[in-house]
Amino acid sequence: MSYKLAASSWGQEELNAIQRVINSEQFSMGSEVAAFEKEFAAWHNLKYGVMVNSGSSANLISIASYFYKNQNPLKRGDEVIVPAISWSTTYYPLQQYGLKLKFIDVEIDSFNIDITKLEEALTPRTKIIIAVSILGNPAALDQIKSFADKHGLYFMEDNCESLGAELPDKSKTGTFGDLNTFSFFFSHHIATMEGGMVLTNDKEFFHLLRSIRNHGWTRDVPTPSEIYDEKNDDFFEAYRFILPGYNVRPIEMAGAIGREQLKKLTGFIEKRRKNLSIFQRLFGNDERFIIQKEYGKSSAFSFPLVLNPAQKPARKKILGALKKANVEYRIITGGCFPRHDVIKYFDYDAANIDNANIIHEYGLFFGNYPIDLTNELNQAYNIMDATFK
Repeated sequence: MSYKLAASSWGQEELNAIQRVINSEQFSMGSEVAAFEKEFAAWHNLKYGVMVNSGSSANLISIASYFYKNQNPLKRGDEVIVPAISWSTTYYPLQQYGLKLKFIDVEIDSFNIDITKLEEALTPRTKIIIAVSILGNPAALDQIKSFADKHGLYFMEDNCESLGAELPDKSKTGTFGDLNTFSFFFSHHIATMEGGMVLTNDKEFFHLLRSIRNHGWTRDVPTPSEIYDEKNDDFFEAYRFILPGYNVRPIEMAGAIGREQLKKLTGFIEKRRKNLSIFQRLFGNDERFIIQKEYGKSSAFSFPLVLNPAQKPARKKILGALKKANVEYRIITGGCFPRHDVIKYFDYDAANIDNANIIHEYGLFFGNYPIDLTNELNQAYNIMDATFK
């Protein structure tokens, strides 16, 4: 029996949505994308959604938009506080826009940013915090938001891995930031082939995101606009460029598929959480493994664990046994990012990130998807148990 990292969550509804778009002959971003943006924002009880072609692009246009605000824009050389563990494209736009990264450690029992380290990372140059909820498990977003508000900082939430997760008060992840980003990649909670989204309640951000997504022109910005004054020459107004933008638009099929996937999201999360309860029962009370302590209610992107270094695990032997049995695994998110070669291109500080280094060395995760994985999880546990012994 093989245990894969990911599996399709599509049914006939998604195939019908693709055919609907084919029949319409509208393949570039259109009414299906617009409808999905509204429905996805409403699901989170936020005002505005801007869909793009990936979660990475969602992070890119979000960071860009902070640099073009009318009041208090970010500037090159400003500092940003980030967790030491996340995916690469949490960090790349920060480097590309000239920010200095202040990496802080994560909690060993949640893999999320350690909020007790925020104060010591703060300097007069700090302007923004980026929080990441790792693999479905909510970070302490309420407390991070309070810290940001207290110190007059921007707060952005990279929620690409944790769609549908909830804090202890039932508030959803992806709703605390000025900007909140999501990914709809194949293995994620909903999948649109490729795709991403930014959510916000701020109209100026909404207009900036719409322009930056689409060549930096005015055509996609609602009027009256928060970011430019209209002129009365329609000939030039249709191709008027106001910001250094990109073309990161989604295709219409992605929007149509997203609408169908969103209808199923609550059921998907329920099935993922049933699998999570099995994982927690198998691994949670075993001192050889460290698993995530939930802060609220995880949406169970996957099943991350750390081989407890105190038990002196033979990591290569364990991974070899899993591979031989066709049990797929991978590093937790992107591991400890300052450990990667690309860090030489960054302006950064990364002191005292011991837990992130442990997770990098000893962490892995198994896949989760909305089908019963009882047999697969038992297989993974039994292999690791036998190899430990």
